[in-house]
Amino acid sequence: MEGIELTAFSIISNVGMAKSLAVEALRDARKGKYNEAEKKMAEASEYFVKGHHAHTSLIQKEAAGENVELSLIIMHAEDQLMSTETTKLLIEEMIEMFKQLNNK
Repeated sequence: MEGIELTAFSIISNVGMAKSLAVEALRDARKGKYNEAEKKMAEASEYFVKGHHAHTSLIQKEAAGENVELSLIIMHAEDQLMSTETTKLLIEEMIEMFKQLNNK
């Protein structure tokens, strides 16, 4: 595996880890373990950024005039990237809601 497929799998694996960590963080928050939740969300952000950087490298190649062939694996990688971003944002808000509810 090389080139565009390797980049796609880098995106998929990194954002997959980000999504899993965010879900774990939400489960911790439900139990009132906010420190653990925050640590997992920070780690999720690191993985998400790695995936995002891999995606950005494809955009930069195309902007530089290189042919970046669209494939199902790239479409899947982009779908995972976008769904993870949405999931992560919603989980961040949900954790804040748990904090507010438990402080009352």
